[in-house]
Formats: sequence, C-alpha cells, structure tokens
Amino acid sequence: MKLFILDKHGKPKPEPNVLKWCAWFETHDRQVDVDDITSKVYVSTVFLGIDHNFSHEGLPKLWETLIFGGPMDGKGERYSSLKAAQAGHKRHVLIAKGEYDN
Repeated sequence: MKLFILDKHGKPKPEPNVLKWCAWFETHDRQVDVDDITSKVYVSTVFLGIDHNFSHEGLPKLWETLIFGGPMDGKGERYSSLKAAQAGHKRHVLIAKGEYDN
C-alpha cells in the first residue's frame, strides 16, 4: 500500500511512515470541492492519501470524485492529479444534474 500526503504547495509526496501518514491524515483538510445538487444529492471530491491504482501500472490515483444520492448514486472517478480531479468534479456535477453530454 502506497501512502501519500500533500506538501505545503498541495503536491502529493510519498509518506512511508504509517504513523506520520496517520497524523497528517487526521489533521489536514482533504476536501477539494463539494457541491449540493439537491437536499439529497451532492458531489464530493477529496484527496484519498492512498494510491487507488490497483493495477500498479501508470501514475498513482490519489483523488476521487463521487456522487451521493439520486439516480447516479455511487458514480465516480479517480485521478492522478489535482487538475484532473477539479475537472472531473465539474463534470460529475453536470452528470448529477442530468446536464452532461459526452
């Protein structure tokens, strides 16, 4: 399992010490963005802190967007960069609103 923290510039860096990673994880805001679509549907994007690229090929997947509630509940995506996560968040907001066209 590969653990990551964000440096003071928001860039991910590996953290091999699990205790240091836990301390960082407990005390830092990992929320990238959250949008309420309705009172029962929202879209959230966060820094995961654990590499979710389980194929072990390519870049680590360190950010995730998920839709909570509504017909698209559970739809999400993982990303290797903050820029991709921010773009993916905007796309998932449109998906949750039913306004996204491929």
